[in-house]
Amino acid sequence: MESFRFDSGSLEETEAFLSEAYTPMRIGGRPEDARARVARNEAAGLVSDRLEFGYTMAYDAGCLNRICLVTVHAGSFADTTGGGERLFGPGETFLLAPPDRPYRGEVRSARYTITMFDPGLLAEAAVTGGGFRGPVRITGQRALDAAARRRLGSAVAYVRDQVLGGPGEVGELVAASAARHLAAVALASLPSTVLADGAGSTDGRDAHSDTLRRAMAFVEENANRDIGLADIAAAVPVTPRAVQYAFARHAGTTPLAYLRRVRLARAHEELRASDPHTVSVASVAARWGFAHPGRFAAAHLREYGVPPSGTLRGDPRRAGRG
Repeated sequence: MESFRFDSGSLEETEAFLSEAYTPMRIGGRPEDARARVARNEAAGLVSDRLEFGYTMAYDAGCLNRICLVTVHAGSFADTTGGGERLFGPGETFLLAPPDRPYRGEVRSARYTITMFDPGLLAEAAVTGGGFRGPVRITGQRALDAAARRRLGSAVAYVRDQVLGGPGEVGELVAASAARHLAAVALASLPSTVLADGAGSTDGRDAHSDTLRRAMAFVEENANRDIGLADIAAAVPVTPRAVQYAFARHAGTTPLAYLRRVRLARAHEELRASDPHTVSVASVAARWGFAHPGRFAAAHLREYGVPPSGTLRGDPRRAGRG
């Protein structure tokens, strides 16, 4: 994982830093206190930045070429791209700008989080088999409704606090899986060309037990790889919605929940077979895509009735549970 910190009271230094870290831009303002602070954590193309400006900073920036989600914690944002003014305040998570378009506005004494990922992940979440085949774009800045806003904010917070902000090194599989998950949540929570197109008419018909069987087999054979819903659907092949419907209808779960369950089982098997003097629970958890050791331990305890450390030490209570 890569990280850096920036702390300066110079507008010139701040402009140069922001232009290098994001996209070429011009900033302005006449603050009494020009202090700006930025802290970045990044892994596998997934970026989480914490920023704080104690003054009103105007910006005029070029294309980001990344999906950029902003979560406002204090203060406000005013987007003036294309004329007019759209205000975003504390508690909101929104799309800063389309990745291929310049943007402008003001940061008004704000403390906020920026989360960025490759826009190509949106297409991976939407385009497979006989599903949506048009250009995949997010078409609006604000979430569709209150539930979508909470869902998007929670996904960003998970990436910020648990994946990129947690203790220890972040594995590539963990970061890549989190980026795919965030892309899928963003696509489902914000207006997009996919939602405008609507669900395919064949999704329901394709959600049969054979689809479930094929999808489960693919997950079980590839659980050690960086796979997501789009990969599962392409392997069947049907649309992502058909895969989701098949899991809900015939298994009472979701494809990604099943993937986590398979990975948990593989991690459990590895713990059982490992030497506790040379292997740690944290390393096994990270290898199977579990970013947060506490959550991994809780999931393992629920499933197997013993903490993962007990399985690694050969706790007899695990007998008959896996």
